[in-house]
Amino acid sequence: MIELKTPKEIASMKVAGRFVGSILKELQETTKVGTNLLEIDDLVRRRIESRKGAESCYVDYAPDFGTGPFKHYICVSVNDAVLHGVPYDYNLKDGDLVSLDLAISVDGWCGDSAVSFVVGKDPDPEDIALIKCTEEALAAGIAAAQPGNRLGDVSAAVGDVAHEHGYTVNMEFGGHGIGHVMHGDPFVPNDGKAGHGYKLRPGLTIAIEPWFMKTTDEIYQDAKDGWTLRSSDGSNGAHSEHTIAITDNGPEILTVRE
Repeated sequence: MIELKTPKEIASMKVAGRFVGSILKELQETTKVGTNLLEIDDLVRRRIESRKGAESCYVDYAPDFGTGPFKHYICVSVNDAVLHGVPYDYNLKDGDLVSLDLAISVDGWCGDSAVSFVVGKDPDPEDIALIKCTEEALAAGIAAAQPGNRLGDVSAAVGDVAHEHGYTVNMEFGGHGIGHVMHGDPFVPNDGKAGHGYKLRPGLTIAIEPWFMKTTDEIYQDAKDGWTLRSSDGSNGAHSEHTIAITDNGPEILTVRE
């Protein structure tokens, strides 16, 4: 069921969104060559525990697309890991492409956002291009999220950017409704037909999250942890995401990284 939020409820979601955004900004500034993935997870744990009313949306989360409850505070996906990456004992190397996906509830309202970047001094230009494509696709999807438009306009805007850059789009996972729960209706695929689907109304809150891989749109689940999704051909992936609200004045990003 799709629930529309009041302006007061959107303001409450903004609190959660800015908290998520602040942590992702901190992580992007501090994650470097030699950083251990478990250190990233522990920093998020400490930030959540220090914030009154904050709870992880990931710890003990057990949807049907994972194997058992998730036991960490953030998803950290490196190189060919593209989504739902489980933090483990690994020190980042020069040139690693890192995607951080974080969802936190504050006083019962959720914020969800993701960012990708390369650590070190020798980034692969193709990785940088891939990351920029997800960022451009996210911006295009947000711009299309105008009241009166259709959900398909958002999906088509995201997919058009991917295709313009020569990437194909996986349709198994995408954006989603968000509010009191992290994942709700409607599903927001990363490709679609403009002019089709649910009519966007003020009060709708969704997470838009383009994620693409260099040379494939096929994935598999890593049997080692039962969660991490990897590209089928070993090529790198990138992921960008914001939680937004549809308002009378257009889309508003709730997970700004101040």
